Amino acid sequence: MKLKAIQYIYHQELDAIYDPNEVDSFFFILAESFYNITRIKLAMNPELAIDDMEKILNGLERLKNEEPIQYIIGDTEFFGLPFKVNQNVLIPRPETEELVDWVLNHQPPTTNHQLTILDIGTGSGCIAISLAKHMQKAKVYALDVSSEALNVAKLNAKLNEAEVGFMEVDILKIEERKGVTDFKFDIIVSNPPYVREKEKEQMKANVLNNEPHLALFVEDEDPLQFYKAITKFAVNNLTDNGLLFFEINEYLGGDMVQLLKDHNFMNIELKQDIFKKDRMIKGQIA
Repeated sequence: MKLKAIQYIYHQELDAIYDPNEVDSFFFILAESFYNITRIKLAMNPELAIDDMEKILNGLERLKNEEPIQYIIGDTEFFGLPFKVNQNVLIPRPETEELVDWVLNHQPPTTNHQLTILDIGTGSGCIAISLAKHMQKAKVYALDVSSEALNVAKLNAKLNEAEVGFMEVDILKIEERKGVTDFKFDIIVSNPPYVREKEKEQMKANVLNNEPHLALFVEDEDPLQFYKAITKFAVNNLTDNGLLFFEINEYLGGDMVQLLKDHNFMNIELKQDIFKKDRMIKGQIA
């Protein structure tokens, strides 16, 4: 079947759900991913046909169910690096790239030991691996409660030839894990679950129906549950002058500043993302 005919079917089936330009984008992403046929190649040869239509038609059905294109092709890009993704991990976001960039530009004062970094709730491993690639003299660790997520993160570390030490740990029960609390880190960074249940209605269906709720949502009654646990851990496990970085809920910036103040952090800075939303915070251990 000619690819142009399949492209027409895509528009017939998807234009009511997505913008037509987005439909074209989806079609060409899948054509290149599945058949190594680029937009330019098809423009130069409009009669181009394929025999095996199963993959691209299956992709069409998944798009009709509003499944993210990243899950359909199985990979994405973050901070200039390739990452495998599936429904066990969140799709890395541009604002998290901003967090990584912030960490890279605010390293602790020079120490006489190897710099150590911990990424809590690593998911796909995008933060830890990006830091490891750009801070090659540092020792980077990452933990997550999900063994399935860690399998993806380990695959991504191998894909990017990054050295990261992974641990399966529930940060809410970390004190029960002997040995983990003995480590000291110069930097602790985390993008934990921060979307309140009441904010679900603001989310797009492709996120709500596909990405792991374990990595997204917190109870309305205690939206800072993970931040409290991580901050408490950081107080005891950061080195002198160590830094704590968070990606945060845009509506809870003031609460996060107070949380760090309550734990005696200094040089607290609340930072907006490119969309002018309070999205990141850092503090230095006193």
